[in-house]
Amino acid sequence: MHYHENIVLIGMPGAGKSTVGVVLAKSLGMQFIDTDILIQERTGKMLQEILDEDGADAFKRIEEETILSLHSSRAVIATGGSVVRSEAAMAHLKSEGVVVYLEIAYEEMEARLKNITARGILLLPGQSLREMYDERVPLYEKYADLTVACSGEDLESVVQRVVEAL
Repeated sequence: MHYHENIVLIGMPGAGKSTVGVVLAKSLGMQFIDTDILIQERTGKMLQEILDEDGADAFKRIEEETILSLHSSRAVIATGGSVVRSEAAMAHLKSEGVVVYLEIAYEEMEARLKNITARGILLLPGQSLREMYDERVPLYEKYADLTVACSGEDLESVVQRVVEAL
């Protein structure tokens, strides 16, 4: 692993991409980028507002544009859980770094997402949390260079596992 590349974290909502990302960046001396925060800065809206006011398609387009405009090096990049639905965004991220899938079991995700509405989770119209999980798992697996199991693990041990995997 060359640390001039980026480390891109993908995974379900609640998998810990942002929290793991911050600690990982600190421990490797890299910068930290959270694409959800970039989207909020770019639009001046909370993620949930974009979903509610503009819809899922608009959100996907904004997320894709935000990621395609990202040209960083030596960064840990935490992505939104829905990023894998964009082939263009994932191709761009893969070309500039190593993609690490933080894998959690469905039950763990459900437990971590106590308050789903404020989190800006991209559920398609009529889609249940379970359906979203089942739809995304194969996509995360397809794009991952490395997979780190995170269920039942605390923050420090997940960070340690990611470092070891790299």
